Amino acid sequence: MAETDIRAKMRSNEEIVGRVDLDDPEAILSVTTLDETDVVHIVKDNADTIFTWNYDKGERTALDKLYEKAKTSQWNGQTDLPWELDVDVEKSVRGQNAAINPGATDLLPPFDVSHTALANWGDKEYLELGIEMQNHLLSQFMHGEQGALVCTAKIVETVPWIDAKYYAATQVVDEARHVEVFAKYLDEKLTGHYPINAHLRMLLDDIIDDSRWDMTYLGMQIMVEGLALAAFGLMYQTTPEPLLKKLLRYVMSDEARHVAFGVLTLQEYYQELSTSEIRERQEFAFEAAVRMRDRFLQQEVWQRMDVDMRPLIPIIRQDPGRILFQQLLFSKIVPNCKKLGLLDAGVPEGQKGWLRERFEEMDVIQFEDLVDTGEEYESLDAVAQDRSAED
Repeated sequence: MAETDIRAKMRSNEEIVGRVDLDDPEAILSVTTLDETDVVHIVKDNADTIFTWNYDKGERTALDKLYEKAKTSQWNGQTDLPWELDVDVEKSVRGQNAAINPGATDLLPPFDVSHTALANWGDKEYLELGIEMQNHLLSQFMHGEQGALVCTAKIVETVPWIDAKYYAATQVVDEARHVEVFAKYLDEKLTGHYPINAHLRMLLDDIIDDSRWDMTYLGMQIMVEGLALAAFGLMYQTTPEPLLKKLLRYVMSDEARHVAFGVLTLQEYYQELSTSEIRERQEFAFEAAVRMRDRFLQQEVWQRMDVDMRPLIPIIRQDPGRILFQQLLFSKIVPNCKKLGLLDAGVPEGQKGWLRERFEEMDVIQFEDLVDTGEEYESLDAVAQDRSAED
């Protein structure tokens, strides 16, 4: 397809994510969560199940190496984490706040909330807010892990290569373990969990609904898992809570392999796609990035605390700590998209690619030259590191 035809078929932000202004609070908050009493959500899976009679896995040595690493890096969520430890939720929230806002002596926000619903709030109310926000964040981690569990089972069915099926099967086990440990932590150490955020639910629905196997990879392995890996790393660095710290470290060990799996597989496959097919992947990646960013407004927390957050959004967005946090969440996604050639695909050398411009619009392009996960997963292998230390 000619370049002029590609540009003619360019879809606008409104066509892709449903709004012109990515920061439009009314549009973001209009997407509401499911009824909290709902426990079953059905999504039609349109993909074909693929058998392959070619059992030769010698062609993709990097993928085979990843598979061997997965087999030796398994851990038991029941016995390898110190569940006997008591969790001091207040201490955890205060410690995390101090790490994110250096120099802070209390939980009051570093921005002006006068003339808002928070004007009369004190330390007690902000502590409650902090506890709820941590609960909500961990809840979305848990729901995202179930999304990964379902999507990776789909990859086992749909990917045409035997070596990819082998590795994906190990990830199914990993994801089941992640759902298990997050659910146990939320239900036994905290106060239960929040329902799935509406924006995350929409993204997972889109990933599962698409019939193309590589879109499952792109949506889950690169986008959802990439953001999760960065989020786990940030929480690991800031939380003082020892049980959560070890839980996150072990989950990160698995997640790094999962993202590397996506990078290694798609890097080969995308070399075969046309310009128009790559454009579809770029748009899908952009939509996924916006959906994941939207979920971090944590609108369900404000609803539970009976606070109208609409007037607060412009104020909250000025918080330097929150700005940095949201940007850093893309520190894995952007370099991995660059490794896959998605940032600048479809344009002559020296010109800005479509996805690059979208990431500039989201103010996350500065992460493009960080190491991609396909090269760093071994350095994050917590299981191997702990076994080596024991020896």
